Amino acid sequence: MDGLTGIFAVGQIILLAAILALLFSQGRAQQVNKTYLNRESEKELAKLNRLRKISLTEPLTEKTRPESFSEIIGQEEGICALKAALCGPNPQHVILYGPPGVGKTAAARLVLKEAIKSPNSPFTEEAAFIEVDATCTRFDERGIADPLLGSVHDPIYQGAGPLGIAGIPQPKPGAVTKAHGGILFIDEIGELHPIQMNKLLKVLEDRKVYLESAYYFSEDPEIPKHIHDIFQKGLPADFRLIGATTRSPEELPSALRSRCLEIFFKPLGEEELWQIAKNAAEKIGITLGRQALETVVRYAKSGREAVNLVQLAAGMALGEGRKRILARDIMFVARAGNYQPKPKIILPEEPAVGKALGLAVTGPKMGAVLAVEALAEPAESIPGSVCVCGIIEEEKFSQSHTELTARSKIRGALDNVFAVFRSQTGINPQRYDIYFNFPAPWPVDGPSAGLALIIALYSAILRRPIPAKTAFTGEISLLGEVCPVGGIPDKIEAAINAGVKTVFLPWGNYPEVEDNKKLKLVPVKSVDEALAYIFKEQEKPAQTSPA
Repeated sequence: MDGLTGIFAVGQIILLAAILALLFSQGRAQQVNKTYLNRESEKELAKLNRLRKISLTEPLTEKTRPESFSEIIGQEEGICALKAALCGPNPQHVILYGPPGVGKTAAARLVLKEAIKSPNSPFTEEAAFIEVDATCTRFDERGIADPLLGSVHDPIYQGAGPLGIAGIPQPKPGAVTKAHGGILFIDEIGELHPIQMNKLLKVLEDRKVYLESAYYFSEDPEIPKHIHDIFQKGLPADFRLIGATTRSPEELPSALRSRCLEIFFKPLGEEELWQIAKNAAEKIGITLGRQALETVVRYAKSGREAVNLVQLAAGMALGEGRKRILARDIMFVARAGNYQPKPKIILPEEPAVGKALGLAVTGPKMGAVLAVEALAEPAESIPGSVCVCGIIEEEKFSQSHTELTARSKIRGALDNVFAVFRSQTGINPQRYDIYFNFPAPWPVDGPSAGLALIIALYSAILRRPIPAKTAFTGEISLLGEVCPVGGIPDKIEAAINAGVKTVFLPWGNYPEVEDNKKLKLVPVKSVDEALAYIFKEQEKPAQTSPA
């Protein structure tokens, strides 16, 4: 027995020694590994510090970024509406519409600072401004990755960490929670995935986010109290949403639009682009000549494009040792960047037969002046032909899962024009071959061209010139009434920018327009009133064909 006991004791000693040796080797390996990791960490930190010391000059687009509302050019109305929506005691959710590069993002970034200064605003000094780009926001249908709304760290798929090892789900707050008490700005909100859009609408209603996980059990005592609280009461998400988009309102879900105040930022005009380009040149200490400025305005469609043109042209000038940008520098950059000049209508300086000017709306807060040309010749046979160029012939739209096709609105307006012309003048237009042309860079549609069409037709058949720099807008009814149309303020602004001096508009739209010294406004109730006013001082010529 003593021998066996001795052998057993020796075995225990050997086993203990082996265990101690193993523990020692593991501890030493961990120490060596830790030393290695520390050295690698120090190397990476040194590398990061070296990288942080390297910096390039600030791009001109950063230098010209507005730091106050006064630096956002051409958007006074939009900024005023934005302040009213967010700087009062009851701030609202807002959607900003407008083309790229007109100041939507800059205004959204500045409005929170303005709201904090307001004594009645609920935003505090700690209010956060969280910015998200909808074009690159991704999510996982299992809810384990959603930077916008929040997610749950899955203990099985993702593991790691003390909670993951214990099988406890970990809620991760998203941008809506980080923006609690402040503003969440979603750029290009129209690109947001429909599933996320619907979830966001629920958050806007509840002002909190509810997360779910298959690994959460309300009776599990191992789950920390704060995680129980999050799953049972939700994460706070009381914020105000500002969404910016270049899409039209019809392309956004009606459920989102009904919860938000819609504000439209207008396209920049020539004066605004001129000022932006001039400011950009001043900030980099270079001179921009008048011809160069005119060239920038001709090619730039937004403030961002104007700044880019100036920046590249400045690089060319400085490379040649010049401190002045010439028009040829801008032209070279425009050709290299494939910039296209903006279409610009040339107004006739003298009265012309068969050439009228119409006013159109080409988008939200966007108006345009269009030429309407008419030519009438006696027909060889009755009825004569009618040819119309530059319009939309048909419209297709979906309704209740059914695709419908209809004649375009301008085609219907033409039928009314012919009927009213015959009733007003007693002349049968079918005795003429009639040609209409809309020399516009886009196809034309809409009933508001009716007044311009009948003026052009009257002028072409009776050979009476239309006064120069005079534009017309209004829908024509079958009884010869001039009916109200939409977009009058935008049309008036486009007319002023184009150099129009007189605008005929429906009497019903006259209250919408403010007095303007740059333009003479003539409201009319009927076609015969408009014809009498325009052609009252002209002698009636002989008809070119019998009625």
